[in-house]
Parts: sequence; C-alpha cells; structure tokens
Amino acid sequence: MRRNDREVTDPDEQIAIMQRCDVCRLAFFDADSPYIVPMNFGFEQACDTLLLYFHCAKTGKKLDCLAADPRVSFEMDGAHRLLEADSACGYSMEYESVIGRGTARLLGDAEKAHALQCIMRHYRPGKTFVFDLRMMDAVAVFQVSVQSLTAKRLKK
Repeated sequence: MRRNDREVTDPDEQIAIMQRCDVCRLAFFDADSPYIVPMNFGFEQACDTLLLYFHCAKTGKKLDCLAADPRVSFEMDGAHRLLEADSACGYSMEYESVIGRGTARLLGDAEKAHALQCIMRHYRPGKTFVFDLRMMDAVAVFQVSVQSLTAKRLKK
C-alpha cells in the first residue's frame, strides 16, 4: 500500500468498516477481462478465516465464472464525504475501504440457511429470519474464504 499512513491494520477495525458497508463489489475471472458485480453480502469470522456470503440466480455469468476459476477479488467502501477547498486540486474525499482476495465455493442446501442468515444479519442485526424452502431452492449461495485483506481510511 503506497499510503501506509491511511492503512487500517487492526482486524477489529477492518471488520467494523465492513459492517458499515452496504455493497461488496465482487470481481471474477472472465475469459478475456475481469467481470465485476456489486452485490449484497454477509460475513462471519470462522476460526481464523473470514468468510463472505453472497446469493444469486442459479444460472448466469457469475456462476459460469466461478465454475471456470473460483478465485475472486472484492472491494467495499463507505463513509464518503466531500472535502471542499479553494481550488479544484485541493478537493479530497473522506472514505474507508476494504479490498481483498479469496476463493469461492458454492454451498450445498444444508449450508444455505446459515449463509442467508449471515447476509440478513449484516443488514438487520439481532433479527432472525425464517426462509421459505422453495425460495432457498431457487437461489445459489456461495462463500468466499478470504485469503488476503487490506483496509484504508481517510478522515480529516
């Protein structure tokens, strides 16, 4: 990281940044170029591994990409605030962000409910949801095991 003065190295603070983010941009390997998609997400710490959870349709480009290559990259950011100045070059932006890499795998039916709870818990902490089995059967759910993660923040 070039601006190590902005790096957030405390794992608890990295998680706190993720908790404040609404969208995770997930990048897949495609045949001739990266393929990036904004997605709702959930996450949890399992032993020493950070796990991200996503859901999507059972067919489509995301799953085609994952079948060909399970490696992904991700980015999430938030806390944006424009910092005005007298000249255009003096303007800046407050932000906080997390970037990482991991390996994705499709989850089986027995694992879906837990993953979907994690996604819902991200947006509605403290609430437990009951999922319709027909609806769960209609979606694919996948998990990303995070292998590397960095976080960065600019606050004035």
